[in-house]
Amino acid sequence: MARSTATKPDGYDWPDSGKPGRDCPRCPRLVAYRNDCRVKQPDWFNAPVPSFGPADARLMIVGLAPGVQGANRTGRPFTGDYAGDLLYDTLSRFGFANGKFDARIDDGLALIDCRITNAVRCVPPENKPTPAEINTCRDFFKDTIAEMTNLRAIVALGAVAHGTVLSAFAAKKSGHPFKHGGHYRLGQIELFSSYHCSRYNTNTGVLTPEMFRAVFKQVRGYLDSGTL
Repeated sequence: MARSTATKPDGYDWPDSGKPGRDCPRCPRLVAYRNDCRVKQPDWFNAPVPSFGPADARLMIVGLAPGVQGANRTGRPFTGDYAGDLLYDTLSRFGFANGKFDARIDDGLALIDCRITNAVRCVPPENKPTPAEINTCRDFFKDTIAEMTNLRAIVALGAVAHGTVLSAFAAKKSGHPFKHGGHYRLGQIELFSSYHCSRYNTNTGVLTPEMFRAVFKQVRGYLDSGTL
């Protein structure tokens, strides 16, 4: 399994306008946890995880935060943990990815007209960022939206990602409740929502592969035709 801190994965943005640097200091709890991970696993990525995929994509997928042994280890969203198996298989089925996903950053996988990011860029303890950390990291999420000038659709994976998108667009949460398979219009963007593709959700039957694929089938149809 590929690991890296000495080098950066393709597309990693070191400190510049609108991007968290490798040692982003904004959230003290996340900084402390990141530093602890660096001591325990010095060969892991252990830094704010960058978005993956082309900035000119029409589709954005928003997750919660890096998993400690997934994106935090490898440096690429949804890479190294179970959630990526279902996500990247689904993206390939609907023409949003090309190549074989092998849970490592040098597997040759490429995204097509699709970009993946997280509501929170740094790994949180127990996979649970606090509301303050989510709010603090939203500036980076807004910058990611702003640079995607062709953006037409967003898939939010889970309630936190859904809420982050609504806050970024200043949309009322009461008027846009989270529900699997739901969709809302936010200006020129169509927001689609899904349960998160975590192992817990799939093991408990909250989310089945068929349910997950149904969301992306709808997204594919929307991007191809412009209608729902």
